[in-house]
Amino acid sequence: MSDAYCTDCKRETELVVDHSAGDTLCSECGLVLESHSIDETSEWRTFANESSNSDPNRVGGPTNPLLADSALTTVIAKTNGSSGDFLSNSLGRWQNRNGSAEQICSVANGATKKEIGRAKDFIVKTLGLETGHSVELGAIHAGDFMKRFCSNLGMSHQAVRAAEEAVKKSEEFDIRRSPISIAAVVIYIITQLSDDKKPLKDIAVATGVAEGTIRNSYKDLYPHLPKIIPSWYAKEEDLKNLSSP
Repeated sequence: MSDAYCTDCKRETELVVDHSAGDTLCSECGLVLESHSIDETSEWRTFANESSNSDPNRVGGPTNPLLADSALTTVIAKTNGSSGDFLSNSLGRWQNRNGSAEQICSVANGATKKEIGRAKDFIVKTLGLETGHSVELGAIHAGDFMKRFCSNLGMSHQAVRAAEEAVKKSEEFDIRRSPISIAAVVIYIITQLSDDKKPLKDIAVATGVAEGTIRNSYKDLYPHLPKIIPSWYAKEEDLKNLSSP
């Protein structure tokens, strides 16, 4: 990782490159310092084919100046079977790289939520038989989404910190909403309390949560705001200025 000046942290910090999104991020606050950069490494995309076999991976071969066109060709190769597909769907949660079922479906070449659920159940059952005991996947919490969503919205480091504290406090209350919905409404509230307010539409796009769902979640969260929102971020008078559901 290289270093660069972060305008949010006001100092030199290490950089993290997200090759899949083409973003260069600050390792301290998650601010996107550069976006849409071109990845000049080998291409590892997956394309669906017309057969019933596993989806092939496409990757360019090594350059060879002794061959025609330096051997810069495209190679289609089959994977090692369906077991790799099953494992890839569950690996993200084990490594705390959670995504919603809808996000997984959007990049899974037409796989449905039902098919992904069956694959997950198959993995858990298989691993349980091999180890001789039950295997449970870690639960998803609203806080797992915060850094990614806040980075997508370009929120300040202070706002991100307040959102993370608020979403952690919200776990103490019986708010019967999905983790991703709670994350979205907390971000909405935090931005409304800041000078850099974000439209509800932008938050819906960044989080993948419908505007109506965010509004309904806001109604559930509103009575608990004095105990959820950090006092160092917003005073009681500021909370009263928020629109009532």
